[in-house]
Amino acid sequence: MPLSDDEQRILREIEDQLSADEKFASAVSSSGLYRHSARTVWWSLVGMLVCLVGVVVTLQVHYLVAFVAFIGMLGCALNIERQLRLIGRAGVQDLAQKMPKPRVRFPRD
Repeated sequence: MPLSDDEQRILREIEDQLSADEKFASAVSSSGLYRHSARTVWWSLVGMLVCLVGVVVTLQVHYLVAFVAFIGMLGCALNIERQLRLIGRAGVQDLAQKMPKPRVRFPRD
């Protein structure tokens, strides 16, 4: 069912108002939608590395303390998996396009 002229006019006004709001536009842009999940994945990776070091160090102290560090590492891994599922394949591709490309220079022969 097509929209009436009045409904189309109202829809255009709403679109104009939303596009004029810079804060809203940046929040719903492709990078803004995934920013929180990407940040959570980053901090979970850091936590996982810290827990891995904790496992190695605490194995010298007591195996139960090392087990607690291992559980922390497992929790970080599960959090990473959950956030990547929330982002989805399209979000990962979107984030990969936004990342700066590494500049690789090959030495000349």
